[in-house]
Amino acid sequence: MTERERATMSSPAELPLQERVGAWEREFLWSVGTPSYPACREQEEPDSPLRTPFQRDRDRIVHSKAFRRLKHKTQVFIAPEGDHYRTRLTHTLEACGISRTVARALGLNEDLTEAIGLGHDLGHPPFGHIGEEALDQALSEHEGHFRHNEQSVRVVETLERDGRGLNLTEQVRDGILKHTGPDRPGTLEGMVVRIVDRVAYINHDIDDALRAGIITEADLPAREIDLLGSTGSKRIDTLVTDMVERSADAGEIVQSEPIGGAMLRLRKFMFDRVYLGDAARGEQERVRLALRALFDHHLANPDEVPVYDPDAEELQRVIDYLAGMTDRFALARFEELSLPEGSPS
Repeated sequence: MTERERATMSSPAELPLQERVGAWEREFLWSVGTPSYPACREQEEPDSPLRTPFQRDRDRIVHSKAFRRLKHKTQVFIAPEGDHYRTRLTHTLEACGISRTVARALGLNEDLTEAIGLGHDLGHPPFGHIGEEALDQALSEHEGHFRHNEQSVRVVETLERDGRGLNLTEQVRDGILKHTGPDRPGTLEGMVVRIVDRVAYINHDIDDALRAGIITEADLPAREIDLLGSTGSKRIDTLVTDMVERSADAGEIVQSEPIGGAMLRLRKFMFDRVYLGDAARGEQERVRLALRALFDHHLANPDEVPVYDPDAEELQRVIDYLAGMTDRFALARFEELSLPEGSPS
């Protein structure tokens, strides 16, 4: 090729991003996937010349305070001493990576999938499943309830950026809200994250439970392990392969009955033996006591609660504050309240 020919060639960067992305998606995006444009936000914004709307959502989530706090929030084990136990942050990253693999294999929108995956647990309270139950119990006495997926949406819509929210796209907010619960996400990308969330936490929580000595290899359900695989990586590969193959044929995100059923039975085993089992009960009462004491104290002393949302009622402000706490901050705050006045720390 001559210099003249090179000079007459246009660089892809010379074309507007929306035009380039649109052309690529018309050729390669699965027909039931979600196109990157137009951006559907509550507050209209001009598009970025360098990032798609879903890329911007991803970046806003990653740079949020709530995302950074995930590194000190429990996945299963409260304040574990070992360096290799998962946290809510590492769970988020693992789930996000698997979700992107599925999205790419199916020709779905990877940027949307990634943004939903990174944001799905932003509203999870400290102390994992037990913390969520404790806050739900406290709110039930005030005719309310706590669900971490709803709180995650509240974080991105209202609490971040000093009450202004992140102004994420409708598709990302929908995927975050519906990654768990009775309603199905409105996009296939959201459905990918919904299923992969379980794929990720079931398998990495088995790994952590084995490392902690709470269960042994012999305790794992033999039939399910034989079907899915003897290691976490093999089980994830089996589950992902099944999801991709079945979904490509069905035109929606599905699992086969044998593989999906084995995953759900393995999930039940984890709830019975690990999440809510005997080993967890010793920590449960301490967590419930701490969160209930924090809840009662701050509800009685609302002046001590930071104001993230000036329009929120006092009860909601307390919940926002407690749900945003990391494990170590919540325990330190509880210890402060528990020490008699004037006692040495």
